[in-house]
Amino acid sequence: MPASDTLNWEPSERWVRGVRGDTTIVDSPHPVLVWEPGHPVPRYAFPTSEVRTDLLRPSANPPVGAHAGATVFYDLLVGDEVVENAAWSYPIAQLSEYIAFEWFNHPGRVLDHWYEEDEEIFVHPRDPYKRIDPIPSSRHVRVEVDGQVVADTRRPVLLFETGLPIRYYIPPDDVNFDLLESTDEHTRCPYKGIASYWSAKEAGTAPPNVAWAYPEPIPAAAQIKDHVAFYNEAVDIIVDGVKLERPTTLFSERLRKLGS
Repeated sequence: MPASDTLNWEPSERWVRGVRGDTTIVDSPHPVLVWEPGHPVPRYAFPTSEVRTDLLRPSANPPVGAHAGATVFYDLLVGDEVVENAAWSYPIAQLSEYIAFEWFNHPGRVLDHWYEEDEEIFVHPRDPYKRIDPIPSSRHVRVEVDGQVVADTRRPVLLFETGLPIRYYIPPDDVNFDLLESTDEHTRCPYKGIASYWSAKEAGTAPPNVAWAYPEPIPAAAQIKDHVAFYNEAVDIIVDGVKLERPTTLFSERLRKLGS
């Protein structure tokens, strides 16, 4: 795994495309994965010959100190739209002929869609050093939210994801939806797809959007389709009669603030 305190990169053999509206901005069979210092997920950079550089112009207001100290930034012009600081070049000779793109920029996505081969990807490139393994199980899993049993199953799918606690995905028939209410929240995950959320109906200590499911997961996560998972950090999960400790993860502080 690349070191987190230095700029690292390695070639990828995936065919990557980025599209805004009806215009393909990036069409690259030779991308490079780049890990910036202090940034936990990779970014893509592309040979300039595989980027619509005719739609880029030097940035009018380049940021300072962003992207490992990059000093060359570009605005993207598509039709009448201008997206400021949409792209940049890294400040090292080995990547001087490559251009990277932001995936998000106020007020939204820089490019509308990204694809690896013919599959759409979300949020950021998939990290080759991170994996998910959804595995069917016969463990007895019970989920309690503020003392109420919301789910009880002997046929969960356990999802093992690098750097996170096991997520217990419960078949919908084993979830008491009378205690939950759907919300408008949706999030995107590069490894699983687009998630929908539920909150507990009764006000309590649980934060909003405490449970989620993937109605149409990507093929690699097909086994969790429509199954419901709960944040281990915010509910009580009992596995084979043993209550799990609530883990501390990158989600913990955000959940604490939402629940307070």
